[in-house]
Amino acid sequence: MQFPQLGLADVGIDAELAALVGEVLGLGVLAAVAAAAAALVYRWYTRERIPAWITAMVGGSAVAVSRQAVGLFRAATDPMVGSPAVFEPTTMLVNVSALGLAVLVAPTGLAIGDRIATNVFAVSGAHEIDAEVSRLVRTVGRVRGIELPESTDDIDDIDGYEPVTEERKATLAGKTLLFPRRLRDGELVERFTERLQTDHGVGHVDVEIDADGTVTYLAVGRRAAGIGPTLAPGTAAVAVRADPGAGASAGDAVQLWRTGPDGEPERAATAELRATAGDVATVVLDEKEAVQLDPAESYRILTLPDEPGAEHEFGSLLRAADETMESVTVQAGSELDGETLRAADATVAAVKPSDGVVEAIPSRSRSLGAGDVLYVVARPEAIRRVSGRAAATKDAPATGE
Repeated sequence: MQFPQLGLADVGIDAELAALVGEVLGLGVLAAVAAAAAALVYRWYTRERIPAWITAMVGGSAVAVSRQAVGLFRAATDPMVGSPAVFEPTTMLVNVSALGLAVLVAPTGLAIGDRIATNVFAVSGAHEIDAEVSRLVRTVGRVRGIELPESTDDIDDIDGYEPVTEERKATLAGKTLLFPRRLRDGELVERFTERLQTDHGVGHVDVEIDADGTVTYLAVGRRAAGIGPTLAPGTAAVAVRADPGAGASAGDAVQLWRTGPDGEPERAATAELRATAGDVATVVLDEKEAVQLDPAESYRILTLPDEPGAEHEFGSLLRAADETMESVTVQAGSELDGETLRAADATVAAVKPSDGVVEAIPSRSRSLGAGDVLYVVARPEAIRRVSGRAAATKDAPATGE
């Protein structure tokens, strides 16, 4: 039996090919390590995920610099080698293969570096990230990650509040907020709400979080601004030309006086002073009296010897608090129809019957009926629950047409 004879030339070709393949693979590993390092540094500096094109550029640059450095080193240490032949077929093949491999392995390096940075930051006490924390860190670490909905469509607006801009929702979508594991469910919701309000400029938050940390419902709203949210139903705010006097301040009960047709002063309206700026005063008064004021006329303001209105103080306190007031109408056949106020499980400041006057600070034993309007003072999530219980059920009796 005869064995094939291998010449020295054949052995040399195989060894050279293996060396070239090993060199390309080594450059690929270098590119992956460079991409991972870039992803880690970018996450540390910006707290965001690095764009894929940057890691591809970093990996390719690492390959190019390495090839250039190796060629210069060989030329400097071995005079017999001389300058590297850049356009030699073998050299071009290695360069193109290494650069192509660098682009292919860059996403792998990105994923590895970003995951390492994410877990390290989570353990070291970072407040938020925009990537998922590994299960190992969440299990044995001191933190738990609460992931916000991925899409802005899953972040709703709270009824009765100014909607949050789409840009602000986009900054929230997909983020993972980190919290200590020791927090109970109620404490977790409070901390979650506080984080969105303080760190992301959200005025109000309505959220439901399952026991496993999944956000099942999230709605946000901007904090009410301006004078409108503090106006009672049936009232209006009007800016008039007037001289409020040096001692007048917001909340004072005032009278607006003008010159009548006979030249004698006459009272135009009774109002509440809200703000002054030079010879312009903003007053709150009944809507019917507001439409009778002439914007071109100048009024005299008479301050009445009275304490600031309770409704003004209530509105000021309400604007600074997390709670708000919303009206909820009890529908026929709903869960609250026929129940008492105690069943609402929320603070009800007043009740307006369908055929009566407003009852302030009603008793919790007061019976509720269809058409009653409840003025609920509570956080958005509590108002949403009351609204749901006050809505008509599927088996509600049909109303006449």
